[in-house]
Amino acid sequence: MPVKIRLQRHGKKGKPFYWIVAADARSKRDGKYLEKIGTYNPNTNPASIDLDVDGAVKWLQNGAQPTDTAKAILSYKGAMLKNHLAGGVRKGALTEEQAEEKFQAWLDEKTAKINAKKEGLTKAEADAKAKALAAEAKINEERAAAAKEVEEAAIKAEADAKAAAKAVEEVVEEQAPETIDDAQAAASEEGKAE
Repeated sequence: MPVKIRLQRHGKKGKPFYWIVAADARSKRDGKYLEKIGTYNPNTNPASIDLDVDGAVKWLQNGAQPTDTAKAILSYKGAMLKNHLAGGVRKGALTEEQAEEKFQAWLDEKTAKINAKKEGLTKAEADAKAKALAAEAKINEERAAAAKEVEEAAIKAEADAKAAAKAVEEVVEEQAPETIDDAQAAASEEGKAE
């Protein structure tokens, strides 16, 4: 019975969630499996992987063949390296302590890289928020300045209108006759002039 280490899809449409399983190569993708080794969630950044490394190494040593994606995941979590080191221990090239020490050194380095990526992502997110906030503040200042200019223009226009109205009243008062008798006299003078 050929055994494959592969992904079983779960989750809803557009939000995949995978189980990493050891299954008979002839079974359906989401069908029967021999053992669940871990989970893989590509919806997070970085993708979250929960893997039983020792279980995966056991299946690899028993001849299970990982699919391409499963192999990439096993390599990312160190199961392929641990399998390789276990082969070196079986051949006598390494002792168990040396193999464990090498694996721990690799694991620490990998953890440091992952944490650096997470910090970089949070820093980039914080920078983007700060940039958006600064842009919004600038837009608000421009709106306030424009509103103030419009208000000042309205006040100036109102003052100009009052001044123009006052000037028109003064001109009318200078030209207008003071009494009805003066108006009748002015009208009769205009009639004689024609």
